Amino acid sequence: MSASNDIKANNIELGSAKSKGDFEDAADGRAYLADAEELEAAVAADAVFGEINEEGPNYKNVSLAGTVMLMVKAQIGLGVLSIPAVFQAMGIVPGVILLMFVGCLTHWAGYMVGKFKLRHPEVYSIADVGYMIGGPIGREFLAAAYWLFMTCVAGSGMLGISIALNAISMHGTCTAVFVAISAVVVFAISSIQTLEKLSWISWAGVISITVSLMIVTIGVGVQDRPAAAPQTGDWMKEVVVFGNPSFATAMSCIGSLLFAFAGMPSYFAVVAEMRNPRQFPMALLITQIFMYALYLAVGIVVYWYCGQFVASPALGSAGPLLKKIAYGLVLPALIASSVLYTHMPAKYVFVRLLRGTDDLARNTKKHYIVWFSCVAGCTLFSYVIASAIPVFGGLVGLVGALFGSILCLGMESGMWFYDFFGQRKENRTFKYRLAFAMAALVGFAGIFICGAGTYGAVEDIKIGYAANGGTTPWSCADNSGSV
Repeated sequence: MSASNDIKANNIELGSAKSKGDFEDAADGRAYLADAEELEAAVAADAVFGEINEEGPNYKNVSLAGTVMLMVKAQIGLGVLSIPAVFQAMGIVPGVILLMFVGCLTHWAGYMVGKFKLRHPEVYSIADVGYMIGGPIGREFLAAAYWLFMTCVAGSGMLGISIALNAISMHGTCTAVFVAISAVVVFAISSIQTLEKLSWISWAGVISITVSLMIVTIGVGVQDRPAAAPQTGDWMKEVVVFGNPSFATAMSCIGSLLFAFAGMPSYFAVVAEMRNPRQFPMALLITQIFMYALYLAVGIVVYWYCGQFVASPALGSAGPLLKKIAYGLVLPALIASSVLYTHMPAKYVFVRLLRGTDDLARNTKKHYIVWFSCVAGCTLFSYVIASAIPVFGGLVGLVGALFGSILCLGMESGMWFYDFFGQRKENRTFKYRLAFAMAALVGFAGIFICGAGTYGAVEDIKIGYAANGGTTPWSCADNSGSV
């Protein structure tokens, strides 16, 4: 039997499998795609999208470079803007250690996503993993968590866009209007059907946020005093080496750091559209190295020069003129983040609704109606989140702790145990035991951050509301500190 026929025979769609046992039996004989011929056959007869042909969108056309840009943009966005404030709360030494620790955990988790996709080609999202591990209940729970996480990230992106527009225009109009404008723009761009065609916005987003952060980093180093410091008279900068935060504050900070690395839920969607999924580990390594370098440079330098006067988002730390320039440059990145995190949950719902039908990969009337409806629904929900929780730092910490902990750590640990826990009796090698311990550590960290981090983030939101004089949902008040 040819490689293509083998794959077609083995591919049981998650939506039509009658039980977990059916799924597991189909997966037993093909733990890994063995060679290039089999890989090419998998692209032609994809386990998720079915037959890829000229009659519909090409869902298997993302290159290695495009993959790196999509992953970098999925990772580097709103989270990096809160890192200097985390260093202020935790102290610069504990902050750097925690940043590296969370980065290592999420790197391992991301690697598990790529490997798991190769072992189980029919998996399209984290919700499919939930079906494998916990059956229909597991699928529905993780489907809800995934959708809420992605749309909440998109909502925080829309909030960031409103902050940028307020900063550029010196609060030119009601903030609620800016949030609505951002929702319209995000819907229009998110409606592009394939990630390959959206990779251009990832390039623009990565370049814009990198340049913007570098301008702020250089700006705080050469200016006389931070924008939030007293602008006349003497002032004293305090750089906390070892902080003494409350438990709630510390956990909120950890949630914010996890949010800065919280791209794992999007990785299944990205690797599903790669031309060669075997290149995913290389793309992940490039992404992580770039992130470490940027996060540490921005976090350390901005905090070192601003001290207790660091702003959150960090772009407001460099004075009025540079603040406008930085927000103007970062606007494409904020739009890109919201677009990707709207497109992916919409694509998940779209694939789930049409999987196994000819309408999934063909340009039919039903195809377009379902697709635009999915994008509109995700956009509307994100808009409500952005308007209802107008506290940037608290929203970032809440999303990272509540959903990021489960989707970026907990489920990746579960993936490893799903595939390899059965070897615990016969496999007593050091490599296996080390992998077992790492999976257990990541899983425990996910559970702990979910509970304690969510509590800390909720407390942080309460403090944020009080500090801003009781900011209200759908408020017209300036949220950028410009006026």
